[in-house]
Amino acid sequence: MTRALIIGGGIAGTITAIALHEAGHEPVLFEAYDRGAEGVGAFLTLAVNGLDALLPLGLKDVVRRTGFDSPRMSIGLGDGTRLAEFSLGGALPDGTVSQTVLRSELYVALRDEAARRGIHAGYGKRLIGASQTDTHVRADFSDGSHAEGDLLIGADGLRSRVRTVIDPDAPSPRYVPLLNTGGFAEGLALPDEPGVLNMVFGKRVFFCHVVSPDGRVWWFANPARKTEPTASELAGLAGEKLRAELLDLVSRDRTPATEIIRATRELYPAWPTYDFPSVPVWHRGRMVIIGDAAHATSPAAGQGASMAIEDAVTLAKCLRDVPEVPHALATYEGLRRERVEAVVAAGKRNGEQKVIGPVGRVVRDFFIKRAFSKPFDEDPNAFMWDHRIDWNAKVAA
Repeated sequence: MTRALIIGGGIAGTITAIALHEAGHEPVLFEAYDRGAEGVGAFLTLAVNGLDALLPLGLKDVVRRTGFDSPRMSIGLGDGTRLAEFSLGGALPDGTVSQTVLRSELYVALRDEAARRGIHAGYGKRLIGASQTDTHVRADFSDGSHAEGDLLIGADGLRSRVRTVIDPDAPSPRYVPLLNTGGFAEGLALPDEPGVLNMVFGKRVFFCHVVSPDGRVWWFANPARKTEPTASELAGLAGEKLRAELLDLVSRDRTPATEIIRATRELYPAWPTYDFPSVPVWHRGRMVIIGDAAHATSPAAGQGASMAIEDAVTLAKCLRDVPEVPHALATYEGLRRERVEAVVAAGKRNGEQKVIGPVGRVVRDFFIKRAFSKPFDEDPNAFMWDHRIDWNAKVAA
């Protein structure tokens, strides 16, 4: 049995712990927060490829209880034109479709499930350093404590400490010139079908909303920001100031965005968008990174959580089937790198359509209309949604 120290107790780390436990190993979670990360994060859509990867772990129904079905996406323009509506990856054999979930509720459900299975988690454990020998690893935390195990897994996100321990020359995240914000509007009676993601390339901002089964409207917007904002600039762009900017940005669009923003009691503070085109070093010896620590992708791909789930299941399979830890980690990278870098690239392409000036917007809208004027011969996103992992198939080194 391998003892795995998992740095980061969020969604990626917790699913990795459950997958390793299912594969017969001993995972231990270490979370930097003093307690659980309840209330952290907005909402996300979990694609069918991620849901399928959860099946052998017995987690699909746990996830479904935290959200609602989102089977389709509608694409439109700010002038009110609806261009197309298409499936978000289809359905699994049992009828399961993509799910829209609150990140915090998904986290709590996974955390509780991990605890139910006997997986230990330590809180207030911020990693400050790590070291390794040929047979063991040691993790050192800011509270003066340490832990030892057979391998160390960095599921510690965009600003991963494990990534820089593995490779001090690791690149920094790439700023994607977009901000993210959103919220939940109440008291509206929109005519939209519940669960359908309504995405609009507005005249000055990208806006998406979805009506939940309880009638609330979940939404997000991506205001463009050419230069990366400082922490103080972000702090100044909050509350009613942020609301006023968003209302100005959507004022020229023939969409329900204005009434949605006005009906939102509290807006999420804006945060910047980042990705990683490529992280050169994923593993060294008995240390490895997964999820956003290895390949953060723009939310425009709609695959961040699903990629982390695929990582977790693939890594668990490799550690189950490949005898030596360093070889297992190398095998894991070999199975994942090409796919995740293709997803990051797709997210970058999708995001670029949101960062366009007035002249570029006219050109963009022309080509978008032309592109949707006839059926696609092949869905360009199919490679993301159609991926499947066979838990029972043995991994070869």
